[in-house]
Amino acid sequence: MSKYQNPGEDLRESVLVMQTPIILASASPRRRELLAAAGIPFTVEAADIDEVMTAVETAADIACRLARSKAEHVSRRYPDRIILGADTIVSLAGRIFGKPRSMAEAVGFIEQLSGQSHEVITGVCLTRRQPAQTVVWFATTTVNFHRLAKAEITDYVKRRRPLDKAGAYAIQEDEALLVAGLSGLRSNVIGLPVEEVAARLSTFDVDIG
Repeated sequence: MSKYQNPGEDLRESVLVMQTPIILASASPRRRELLAAAGIPFTVEAADIDEVMTAVETAADIACRLARSKAEHVSRRYPDRIILGADTIVSLAGRIFGKPRSMAEAVGFIEQLSGQSHEVITGVCLTRRQPAQTVVWFATTTVNFHRLAKAEITDYVKRRRPLDKAGAYAIQEDEALLVAGLSGLRSNVIGLPVEEVAARLSTFDVDIG
């Protein structure tokens, strides 16, 4: 059982009007695209932390711990700004899939996900030091993969080179080939449950239009 909260997927979408942009503590282009599409103003200050995973933690605990570490690392330099940290992990039957370390490992990841239902878990942290406020949560989306032939997997990995992606895939790339269906937020699978981020930002004394 994770110690972190999963608020579900019923949060309303909001349009944010913010005088000061948040700082995204991540270099992920997918997270930048999601924030921009949602109309949330931001700047980027990627956090340089060791993304260590331990066997005694759940996938949700790891994702939330890393998200918080990223946000707090950047918040030390910008104490009066709202910092957003996030970390995405793929989990299949209790096994955790982070970013593959090689093309061969990427192929192996997708071979294991082929024909299976797995979870994509993104831990999220919004924090500000002055005035002090922090919220940490996670979102879970269940993704069902088509059963894929070895040639399809090898071709996908060769074309997309997904070494920077948890689970070695991106839902926005060849979704029809990979995904049979999903339950939960699609944005969460891309890398950030941006609808939930927008709703949580409303508690940080920002104006909601």
